[in-house]
Amino acid sequence: MRLLQIKLIFLLGFISCRTFSPVAYEPPIKPEPVGIYEPNTELQKAILLAIGKVKGLESLDVDSDGNIYGGDKDGRIIKITLKGEIKTIAKTSGRPLGVQFDKSGNLIIADAYKGLLSMDKSGKITTLVSEYKGEPFKFTDDLDIAQDGKIYFTDASVYEQKEYLYDLLEARPYGRVFVYDPKTKETQLLLQDLYFANGITLSKNEDFLLVNETYRYRITKLWLKGPRKGTSEVLIENLPGFPDNITRNENGEFWVALFTVRNDRMDNMHPSPVVKKMIYFLPKFLWPKAQPYGYAMKIDGNGKVLMTVQDPTGDHLKDVTSAIEKKRQLYIGSLYNDRVGIYVLP
Repeated sequence: MRLLQIKLIFLLGFISCRTFSPVAYEPPIKPEPVGIYEPNTELQKAILLAIGKVKGLESLDVDSDGNIYGGDKDGRIIKITLKGEIKTIAKTSGRPLGVQFDKSGNLIIADAYKGLLSMDKSGKITTLVSEYKGEPFKFTDDLDIAQDGKIYFTDASVYEQKEYLYDLLEARPYGRVFVYDPKTKETQLLLQDLYFANGITLSKNEDFLLVNETYRYRITKLWLKGPRKGTSEVLIENLPGFPDNITRNENGEFWVALFTVRNDRMDNMHPSPVVKKMIYFLPKFLWPKAQPYGYAMKIDGNGKVLMTVQDPTGDHLKDVTSAIEKKRQLYIGSLYNDRVGIYVLP
């Protein structure tokens, strides 16, 4: 009887599914965990803050006084003071992801459901942009702010934040990169056809930007200036995990947060659209699971990996979605974890 029910679920699913259309993808053989990728326990040395008191601060920024800010899964903007106090200073009524202060002290927020927002010093939130050519953004994800005030940001997928795993299964390039000009209030599309456009950051000279394509295990470079302006290329590919956010330090190097390491079950399913369509109709608890693992890596502007910091157990830090370097300290945020980490760089 149970087998008949399962078959019926699959049959009804295939009949009703008109939009979900997975394609074949042949992932590269994942790199061996040797050399620069050799496992280490550096992230287990991180200081932990707010354990059990926050709910998924996906991205972080730090003000001039050392206070930490981030958005949680309940739509709150959280402030963690130097004394360890945790305050809710605003609510977006969505899912705030990328956050960054602008020159005026406003916290610019990429909210997955609300678009690009700005929170002033009093906690008042205003919407900067939530659509392009009349079509609402589906998944506003991350941002970086240029010296001239322009805001570069990603719209990760045609799937909403709560459905991001469908994008993984479908393996189609739905991600886009935009730039918003606060002076003119205009939004320009810079790049499209990306495989889950996630973290984004500008180079130190702002001659190019980098964007993480999470579901292709790679980072793409888009030139903003010079003879190659408007062209893009792959900076680094076949990463050992799923790249989430990416940030730049004062030296012009980049920190890439890896949500987890590669999943062999998922890589083996990708070549078969039929298998992926079957997975689509299964309850989520039967899908391939992310391994609890803490991981961040530093690269240069040419894609050379300079170092990695890891927690292979995932007991201390896991589900790393942001790594932000401030004064030789690496602030670690997570989409799901109940804490913030501070790793003191050697």
